[in-house]
Amino acid sequence: MLPSLTFLKRQLEGILRNKFEQGHQTSGYLAKLEQLPASYDAYLEFAHSLAAIPMRDNWSYYEPNDLEEIWRECDPARPLGQVGILNLKDSSKRVEAAFLASVCGSMLGKPIEVNPSLSELRQALTSVGEWPLNDYISDEMLHALDRRHWSWFETTRGRIRYAAPDDDINYTLMGMIVLEQFGEGFTKRNLRDLWINHLPISTTWGPERAILLRSGISYLEHDRDIFNHSEIEAWPDFMVQDTELCGAAIRADAYGYACPGQPALAAELAWRDASFTHRRTGIYATMFTAAAIAVAQVLRDPIEIISTALQFVPRRSRFYEITQDCLQLVANADNWLEAYQSINNKYANYFHCQVYQEVGTLINTFRFADNVGDGICKQVMQGNDTDSFGATVGSLLGVYFGSDGLETRWLKPFQDRIHTGLSNFHEQKLSRLAKRMGRLPELLHTGQHRIQPSELYVSENTDFGFKI
Repeated sequence: MLPSLTFLKRQLEGILRNKFEQGHQTSGYLAKLEQLPASYDAYLEFAHSLAAIPMRDNWSYYEPNDLEEIWRECDPARPLGQVGILNLKDSSKRVEAAFLASVCGSMLGKPIEVNPSLSELRQALTSVGEWPLNDYISDEMLHALDRRHWSWFETTRGRIRYAAPDDDINYTLMGMIVLEQFGEGFTKRNLRDLWINHLPISTTWGPERAILLRSGISYLEHDRDIFNHSEIEAWPDFMVQDTELCGAAIRADAYGYACPGQPALAAELAWRDASFTHRRTGIYATMFTAAAIAVAQVLRDPIEIISTALQFVPRRSRFYEITQDCLQLVANADNWLEAYQSINNKYANYFHCQVYQEVGTLINTFRFADNVGDGICKQVMQGNDTDSFGATVGSLLGVYFGSDGLETRWLKPFQDRIHTGLSNFHEQKLSRLAKRMGRLPELLHTGQHRIQPSELYVSENTDFGFKI
C-alpha cells in the first residue's frame, strides 16, 4: 500500500523546513510544492530535486556526513588512541552502573515526557512539596502539572513494579546486541537486519521509523546474498525528515560503554549507527555522547571530559559552536540553576528532541551532580525530553561515579525486572542485563564477539555491586 499524498506532502514540507535550518536556499520551494499536481510522480520528482538545493551565500557552517570529512573537520589534536589508564575490571563495574543508572533516569523522566520547562516543573513540584526533585514522579505532581505521558500508570512512584518499555533502553540494548554479534566491525546491513528482527515499528519514531520501513522493503526486495551498499548509505537523504533530532543520540550509550578511554573508537562506532538514520547534528550529537561516556570512565574532571568529547565534532558545525558555548556558560556558573538560566536564555527555541539546549543541560548536570540520583533529578528538572536525556545523563554519571554513586533506593522499585519493547529478546532480569552490558569492554578489547546465547546468562548469586 502506498502512503497517502497528504502524508507525502507533509513529509516534503518538513524536509524543506529542515533544509532551511541546515543553510539551504529554500526560497520559493514551498510555493512550488503547493502548485504541484496531486500525483505520486509529481511529488517524487520534486523530492529528487531537493538534493540540488544550493546553500545560502551567507551560511558560514560546514557540516559533512561522511566520516573521513568529519575527521578532517575535527580538532587535529584529538586523542586517537587510549586516554587514561585502562582497567577492564573497573570498566565492567562502571558500565553495569551506567546501564542501571540510565534505566533509572529514563523511568524518572518518562511520566513527564511532555516537553515541560523547568519553570513549569518547579511550580508543579513546589505546589506538592517536592521541589527539588529527589524521587520518582508522584501522581500528585502530575495532577499539579496538568499533563502527563501515557506511560504514567507504570512509571510513577508507588506504581513502578518493573522498568517499563522505553525506546531509549531499546536502543541501548540494540547497541549491545550488535557489538556482541559483530564486534567493532559491524555494518549498516547488520543494523538493518537486527532492527527488522527486534524493533517493532510502533516503538520507533521519526527517521528511525522511516528507515525501518525502508529496511523492510529492502529486505524483501533483495536476495540476502546480494545487497547494494551504496543504497543503504543514501537512505536518510531521501524523503526522511528530522534527521537532526536526538533519535540517534539516544543510541550512543553502548558504544561509549564498550570503549573505556577510547573516544575515537567510540565516536566512530557511534557514527556508523547514527548515519544509518541521521545527518549533521544528529550524527555529531551521537559521536559526542559516545566519546563523553568513553572518556568519563578514565578521567575525573567533567569539564575536561566534555572538552575531549568535543574534539570529535566538526569545528565548523552548529553543534560544535552551541555546545562549546554551553560548556563555557556552565564552566562560568556558580550553580546548576544559574547555568540553566544562561543556557535557556540563549537556546530556549530548541526544545524537545532538538538537541542543542538539551546537550547544554546535559553538560550542566554533569558538572554539578553530586551523585547519580542527584544528577538524574537535576537533568529531569531541566525539562524538554526528560526520559531520553535522563537516560543519557544516567549513562554518563554511571560510568563517572561507578557503583557507589547510585543509591539502591532508585533500583528497588523495579524488583530486578525489566520489560523491553524488543521482539525476540526475552531477558527480563535487570541485573543480568547489567552484567551482560558490563562485558562489552572486554568483548571489544579481546575481539571475543559472536558469543553464544548460553554465555549471556550468569548465576543469580553473582555480586553485581548492587543490592537489588
